Amino acid sequence: MTTAMLTTDEPAAPPSDAAPGPAKPRGAPRRGHPLASTRVQSLLLLAALLGAWEAAVRILKVPRHLVPPVSDIAVALWRGLATGPMAKDGFWYHGGVTVTEILLGFLIGSGIGLAIGIVVSQMPKVEALLEPYVAALQSVPKVAIAPVIVVWLGFGIGSKVMIICLLTFFPVLVTSIAGFKAVDPDRIDLLRSLSATRWQIFRKAKFPSALPYIFAGLNMAAAFSVVGAVVGEFVGAQAGLGVLILQMEAQMDTGGSFAVCVLLSVIGILLTWLLRRIERRVLHWMPADTSQRTVNV
Repeated sequence: MTTAMLTTDEPAAPPSDAAPGPAKPRGAPRRGHPLASTRVQSLLLLAALLGAWEAAVRILKVPRHLVPPVSDIAVALWRGLATGPMAKDGFWYHGGVTVTEILLGFLIGSGIGLAIGIVVSQMPKVEALLEPYVAALQSVPKVAIAPVIVVWLGFGIGSKVMIICLLTFFPVLVTSIAGFKAVDPDRIDLLRSLSATRWQIFRKAKFPSALPYIFAGLNMAAAFSVVGAVVGEFVGAQAGLGVLILQMEAQMDTGGSFAVCVLLSVIGILLTWLLRRIERRVLHWMPADTSQRTVNV
């Protein structure tokens, strides 16, 4: 049976009066119900929790200096943001100081941790030599030595950056070493069979395989950097959101203290969001769904 016969024997398509609509491009995302979006559901959950908080405080008549209603926190947040950028009692000035400390401490601590992690992972003898010291220093509570660091470096920004460096150094160091160890040995054997140099093996196999681990450590370090900045400002500082919390607690302004905590949460969310954006761009070859990712151990 030829193609011509098949074409002749086929029944003719019924005529349609309706004009064909515009063709939909392939791969175009289907627009679902707005409530099906995870972001919308997250915002609705937040609104429900805040509404329950406001209602519980007012119905149970909880004293405002113990647990302020959400409306008080919103007013304090607006009052702090409405001030000038250089106002000593405003959120912008103290927030700028804290963000500067966080960025400096995060970049320096994570950079040193990644650099030492690369060096140690390439030298097994050095790793075995430093392993007990890393374990011992990692278990030391950094918050306990924060007052000593403030005594050493003073009340300026240097002591806060040092505290953040200590908190962000170890997560990146440990995860980067684990990432370089997790590289598939078959890939290294394949590159060696092609006469690849050590630098080419590192650039083509080891470093790409370690990147998911490194970003996992950076995400942990981002959260620790916010905590480290506030702890350092609690111990001793002249400016910063931690100092602002102490001043508001001394004035029994609990709503203002909660407003500063909201601001710290926003800084942490923005830092994590920025890291996720960089991770997606760098790890574009990995599936977006984390459940589909495979890690070679």
